[in-house]
Amino acid sequence: MLDTLILSRIQFAANISFHILFPTITIALAWIIVFFKVRYDQTNNPIWMRAYRFWVKVFALTFALGVVSGITMSFQFGTNWPGFMAQVGNIAGPLLGYEVLTAFFLEATFLGIMLFGIKRVPSKVHTFSAFVVAFGTTLSAFWIIALNSWMQTPAGFELRGGVAYPESWLDIIFNASFPYRLTHMLLASGLTAAFFVAGISAYRILKGDPKRAPRLTLKTGLILAAVFIPVQIFVGDLHGLNTLEYQPQKVAAMEGAWKTESGAPLLLFAIPDGKEKTNHFEIAIPKMASLILTRNLDGEVKGIEEFPGDHPPVAPVFFAFRVMVGMGLIMLVVSWGGCYLLLRRKELPHWALKTLVVMTFSGWVSTLAGWYVTEIGRQPWLVTGVLKTADAVTQIPASRVGLSLALYLIVYAILLFAYIHTLKVMALKSVKVEEFETEEPQAGGSLTNLPNSTQKHSKGEPQ
Repeated sequence: MLDTLILSRIQFAANISFHILFPTITIALAWIIVFFKVRYDQTNNPIWMRAYRFWVKVFALTFALGVVSGITMSFQFGTNWPGFMAQVGNIAGPLLGYEVLTAFFLEATFLGIMLFGIKRVPSKVHTFSAFVVAFGTTLSAFWIIALNSWMQTPAGFELRGGVAYPESWLDIIFNASFPYRLTHMLLASGLTAAFFVAGISAYRILKGDPKRAPRLTLKTGLILAAVFIPVQIFVGDLHGLNTLEYQPQKVAAMEGAWKTESGAPLLLFAIPDGKEKTNHFEIAIPKMASLILTRNLDGEVKGIEEFPGDHPPVAPVFFAFRVMVGMGLIMLVVSWGGCYLLLRRKELPHWALKTLVVMTFSGWVSTLAGWYVTEIGRQPWLVTGVLKTADAVTQIPASRVGLSLALYLIVYAILLFAYIHTLKVMALKSVKVEEFETEEPQAGGSLTNLPNSTQKHSKGEPQ
């Protein structure tokens, strides 16, 4: 039977896995929406406004689920992990508070203008509100990644009686892994949102949407993905080198390296065996891991044997890392192939559109896999070198934790189904309903005289 520690870890993993799905979309989607609005302001082309109006509704739905799941997740610091706040709350508490005070309030304040002020405020004010919301989502990511990075590579504090007290907030926030983690996460959000936009746009086109707006947004998503993925690969390499320096046991688990070895091979596939401390069915490229990690074919890569009792479980980290990298390579092929087809044909063939629909939530897969590498790879520590996970867990009986876990999973399954179904309904509705007339009336600097959103095109008008 699972004990309280394992059940609490599973419960927090379930909560954060569900929660991260939505900020991963909204952080970058907010900036894409700003782009749509700015392009409308520059051109007065109604196609950009159609794109904006559709995606701002998707953003609002996604943002709402992110807020709700985030609040629920924060409760667990008290219910399941009281030792965390008791020992490092002097650092974690302010960082979480800064996120609420600076980012969440900023987003919540201007989101209302962004959603409901399009016909009530001048166009520049409305565009500014969209910019502030986008800035708020990024600022929120800044604070959360700062806390998570500090838990990975803690700095700027001192322990007094087992309790962490801040000494330098600059060192706490801008710790050794923070720049790499923040950049990696923002690019992950960019890729998630890019495939999300391209996938839903492709779905609209497959369902017979004749308008230019979904074709424009599909092109936007594909180009963003094609640009972001090689940058993400480069940043991921830098992040890996930083992890090798500060958390070599995590890299050992990622590589499935049980013994320290010079000229270590890169394992494309294997089945790690934690009991025997070996791998089965290895498929490897000789010396490639040493080349990637040390820039030397004969470089030394430390193995799990170097960290007795102080290393993560190898199998989940090993497989999660390969899921992340594998999905990244698929994203590279799909985005570059899609851009090539657009350049050659101007329109994507049926099979390419279906491929993009399948890839709609591909960013979720790679992001979750990356987070599992990060969080499982930190074990057995909750805060590396400071607080072990087992020392922070609640004393609540396992049966109660198991009951709350089951309830969480049921609710999250229902919410996720409802979210995806709602996106489908919104996409299908957008196929049938035209938001604005083709010829937009000039608003003279405001959007107060835009036509009713239920107006449809008359036959023969260009779409």
